Amino acid sequence: MSKALDTFGQFVMSNLRDKAFETADLTLSGHYKAPSLLRLQSELAGLDERTQDIARRLVRWTVDSAIHDFLFALQEQSDADGWPRVVVEDTDVGTLSDGLHGEPFTVDGWQATFSRYGEGSDEA
Repeated sequence: MSKALDTFGQFVMSNLRDKAFETADLTLSGHYKAPSLLRLQSELAGLDERTQDIARRLVRWTVDSAIHDFLFALQEQSDADGWPRVVVEDTDVGTLSDGLHGEPFTVDGWQATFSRYGEGSDEA
């Protein structure tokens, strides 16, 4: 991988994937004090451990799928119309990959390399 592609991948993993997973984990643990979250956290606290694990897996699968779909759309639109472009260190990262949507998912991809949560499971 190139430095620009790595920088973009690290940004996506840290600021999207890891933040989403952390928010889900903190919500499941009842961490937040915001009035708008108290009911949700109370309902989640009433779930047994197995059901909470299912909810956690759903969040992780959903976030990883959304990242895949976003990167795919970004690449397709850029290839078709020349926009949007993601430029890192004066380099259009879309030109550095034959498919941005696949970058997170390889053994040495963005998930394994940059995410605090490691590679996603092969099974949801």
